[in-house]
Amino acid sequence: MHAQRAELYAAFLMAPLSWWPVGAHANEAENEEEETESVVVFATRSEALVRDQPIRVEVLPEEEIEENLTMQPGNLTTLLNELGGVRIQSTAAGLSGATLQMRGLPGRHTLVLQDGLPLLGAQPDGFGLLQTPPLDLGRVEVIKGVASALYGSGGLGGVLNLMSRRPGSEPEILLNRTSRGGTDGVGFFSDELSPQWGYSVIAGAYDQRREDIDDDGWADLAEYRRYTVRPRLFWDNGEGSTMFATVGLMDESRQGGSMRGRVLPDGTTFRDTLDSRRADGGLVAHIPLSDAKSFGSRWSFVRVERDRDFNGAFSEDVRTTGSGEATVSGAHDRHAWLAGVAFDYDRFESAQATGVNYRYTVPAVFAQDEYTVNDGVKLAGSARVDAHNEYGTFVSPRLSALFRLQEDWSLRASIGGGFAVPTLVFDEIEATSVTLVEPLRDLDAERATSASIDMKWAEGIWEINGSVFGSRIRDPLVVQSDVVPGRLQIANDDGPRDVVGAELLVHYTSGKLHVIGSSTYMKVTEQAPGGGRRESELVPRLSGELCALLEDEDRGRIGLEFSYTGSQQLYDNPYRTEGSPYVEINVLAEIKLGEVAVFLNALNLTDRRQTRFEPLLRPLPAATGERIVEAWAPLAGRVYNLGVRIEL
Repeated sequence: MHAQRAELYAAFLMAPLSWWPVGAHANEAENEEEETESVVVFATRSEALVRDQPIRVEVLPEEEIEENLTMQPGNLTTLLNELGGVRIQSTAAGLSGATLQMRGLPGRHTLVLQDGLPLLGAQPDGFGLLQTPPLDLGRVEVIKGVASALYGSGGLGGVLNLMSRRPGSEPEILLNRTSRGGTDGVGFFSDELSPQWGYSVIAGAYDQRREDIDDDGWADLAEYRRYTVRPRLFWDNGEGSTMFATVGLMDESRQGGSMRGRVLPDGTTFRDTLDSRRADGGLVAHIPLSDAKSFGSRWSFVRVERDRDFNGAFSEDVRTTGSGEATVSGAHDRHAWLAGVAFDYDRFESAQATGVNYRYTVPAVFAQDEYTVNDGVKLAGSARVDAHNEYGTFVSPRLSALFRLQEDWSLRASIGGGFAVPTLVFDEIEATSVTLVEPLRDLDAERATSASIDMKWAEGIWEINGSVFGSRIRDPLVVQSDVVPGRLQIANDDGPRDVVGAELLVHYTSGKLHVIGSSTYMKVTEQAPGGGRRESELVPRLSGELCALLEDEDRGRIGLEFSYTGSQQLYDNPYRTEGSPYVEINVLAEIKLGEVAVFLNALNLTDRRQTRFEPLLRPLPAATGERIVEAWAPLAGRVYNLGVRIEL
């Protein structure tokens, strides 16, 4: 019974047909490798263990979550930068925003889920990840490549699932202060109310003052004040029927631009503010129909209200998204199958913007079958048909295969296709104002194909993963600023966006020592103005990281990280056409004193920041009013943070 409940726990995290059981008290330290192997691959929605899945899923180890939790307690940026092929890219730099690039594809193509639900919306904006604290995370899982076959347009570039800790986890409070004027206070509380019911709550308050690091009158770090709360409720009747429900509230005010009481070098001031409020809710239910069949359902709703003042270009907008689905799954002989229906809703409204409001409704059907040929070969096929009210009908297929070559070796191959429809989630729009966008006309949906081959070897204290991959987006959507003076126009580019690359991940564990090394090579190209091809901007061709962590569960931990970011192309920068490579070094230390842990971290000891290479301010404002160049290197430079974690 314990093993069955543990599998249901894993299945809930990655598939909305099952849930997180309250009563299962699996030993939290019960073999990190076995915990990782219990993860269910999200892209296939199968309840099989990760080692049996044809698609590779990356799991961020528990020690890395613990380590990075104290480095950036208020958001996920440092944590997610640990993943190979994943990059946190600054956007709306005047307001210190960030998006998640996955294998060279724009951040708007990454589907971000929380406990299997899209609680940041169909496409998270440049601030959603920054508004999500990591204190309640039990695990982070990543599926790379087109995931539209079962999840529609949101997962064109991949899937990130943030999995919360279950009821019965240790309640704790974290307080943190940084040398750049940041303060974080967050608490996690959970309990099992009965054998059937349990709950958890995470709540926090975060504050950052404006910082002019290079003393030019411009805020290199935006000021913000944010409050968040998320309760979760869990139910399990002990006979297979389960339910999970959550609601979330967030309120944040950001202010960048020129510093108070200061003028810019040209004698002017610049106001840049964003106030945002988000409310969301979600429900997941699972009901067994028989010994071999199950019914599952999930529902979610998100409403985001934003008020933006871009130096006098004021706008109010509301984005409302909703999703719901019902599935039936079962197993027969060597087949494990699933079929379902879904409905997605996405609406954008702004009284100040002309011709850009939209309301999308998308009913869909999807199906999947996994076939076990023998102990060494497993095949999977899935497909989804979406009937979009504006852009027509789309068929998204995916095929995958797993080959166990030997006991320690496995090979996975996957190919899939998908689509994404036009929205207003673009870095250039996030950096300015929706009021500058020209009416949406004559646009086609983006269509993508991706393929990958993944090889894994694991024996004893070593684990090595290698991947080669490629993607092509046809009719890629871009934002043009040179068609209508002072305006932004969304258009389909003339040629495709192509990605080819490779990743290598090495994990070594020996007793209390953990060493993780990763390296990623990517070449991303696009249509060049006037014909021909060119490398896409803001995508490093080579990047890597080496992290060593020495950890004692009772005494604490000490760690050292080296990261390298290679050169990247820049096309709208008056100072240079290529960003310089840079190295960052992080040092972290935590000491435990009973139920209290004190931590001190030094981030970016090399003090690599963009204003050491060039000014952030443009010599002259851009036609759209932007005063700064795009961020291609860190803006904060060296940062120290001191804090305390208290287990209750």
